[in-house]
Amino acid sequence: MKTLTQILNQKVEKKEPIIVAYIMAGDGGLDKLPETIQFLEDNGVSAIEIGIPFSDPVADGPVIQQAGLRALSQKVNLEQIVEKLQTVKTTIPLVIMTYFQLIFHLGVENFIASLENTPVKGLIIPDLPYEHQDFVLPLLHKRDIALVPLVSLTSPKERIQQITQNMEGFIYAVTVNGTTGTRNTFGDNIEEHLAELKQNVNLPVLAGFGVSTLEHVQQFSKVCDGVVIGSKIVRMLHEGQKDELAKFLSAAANLR
Repeated sequence: MKTLTQILNQKVEKKEPIIVAYIMAGDGGLDKLPETIQFLEDNGVSAIEIGIPFSDPVADGPVIQQAGLRALSQKVNLEQIVEKLQTVKTTIPLVIMTYFQLIFHLGVENFIASLENTPVKGLIIPDLPYEHQDFVLPLLHKRDIALVPLVSLTSPKERIQQITQNMEGFIYAVTVNGTTGTRNTFGDNIEEHLAELKQNVNLPVLAGFGVSTLEHVQQFSKVCDGVVIGSKIVRMLHEGQKDELAKFLSAAANLR
């Protein structure tokens, strides 16, 4: 069992909500990345999703798109980010979220090998279909890195079973038919969908896309294992609202 799976399963066993925080690497300068990771760890998050800036981020909403553009304006790239992560010390797992084109450009084998001496324990590649995961999965077989599958609201049961079988880390359950970004409401059947997903897979199930309030965290944690919070964190870090963000994250991590 891979480290990411083990650590998140421990949260499930303790009935503690899993809180995965998303940040955009290079937003505000790449030198800030270790400090931001430490800040999030200190405030109780279970894992950190490290977004990689990309010029065509098809899964990202406006807040994260703008963060990516700010990072790109400083010439930040995937190779530099991995080099910075090789200097990071943290006790919680990091999960890189990137598009496959960037990995392909760097070289898939080179990219995976470069993660060897980092705290990266997971990969999310939203534009890599299940049918093409063999570009990456065999290279992770003997490494302590999980390829995290995404499940959409429109995925049929047979597809979900196919996507999630023999995977590790967690199931990223997309809560909306669209891009990331804060929302006030979700579809009427979202809780039923998450509960059914939780019942039929053997990994922690996390709800993501649009999660932005303690009420959302509480709502989703009742039917699955936790949440991924992105746009709210990216916005508050950019606006310098660290004190308010620390209170929010600490409260979310301690919900029962």
